[in-house]
Amino acid sequence: MNHHVSSLTDDAVIAQIRRLGNEDAPENIRRHVLAETGLADQYFRTASPVGDIFVAFGSTGIRMVERAGDATRFEARFQERFGRMVVPTDSPPARLVDQIQRRLSGSNRPPRVDLSTSTDFQRKVLLKTLEIPYGQVRPYSWIAREIGHPRADRAVGSALAGNPIPLVIPCHRVVRNDGVIGNYGMGGPEVKRQILTREGAQPDQLERLARRGARYVGSDTTHIFCFPTCSHARRVTEKHLVGFPNASSALGSGYRPCMVCRPVQAA
Repeated sequence: MNHHVSSLTDDAVIAQIRRLGNEDAPENIRRHVLAETGLADQYFRTASPVGDIFVAFGSTGIRMVERAGDATRFEARFQERFGRMVVPTDSPPARLVDQIQRRLSGSNRPPRVDLSTSTDFQRKVLLKTLEIPYGQVRPYSWIAREIGHPRADRAVGSALAGNPIPLVIPCHRVVRNDGVIGNYGMGGPEVKRQILTREGAQPDQLERLARRGARYVGSDTTHIFCFPTCSHARRVTEKHLVGFPNASSALGSGYRPCMVCRPVQAA
């Protein structure tokens, strides 16, 4: 059947099914044919740190992730956003499921994502966000400068608010420039705080540092400064930890920026 209908439109697929002798094609057969011929994407339900989620995917990667709720509403939102149907599957690719679970458990290697409906700017923001390691955070300004738009902090925030693939693309790891954790479209700031705590980012400590005016921390032995969640910063003992309100202050004190977390990009 796939050979006959591979390039047909949705309506033509239904007509083809009927011509092949199934005049009363059930909805599940119709959906199966649409998925098999590439005229619809598929989705499945899986566990995550925020509860079960729906994951929609196609031949080019993951397209959309949402907290699992009403499946009909999820399908409607998907079709409105992407202009095509999405149908449930009980047999998602085992490799994809494994990649997602590894990603949610700490892997810094994401599964393939499809951002083809995003603008060029949105794609740059989301792909840069993919690079933020598990258990670490970066401010909006870091992303803006990393993608070559140093004054686009607000635009970065808007792009992240429209992230179609949260958790996989970890927009929860991006915080406000003043150190406050900020909002989160997948359940609000408390859910964001819970995820960051689970990842070991210590959001309460980050906000305490921010209230004291310490946006960066350095080591008085290496004279290197970092974002507080950087893996290098976490190795510094309290005795040798120095706080800085901004990158200029750190540079003026003779400290060099960390080559891993690149704090100068957020200066």
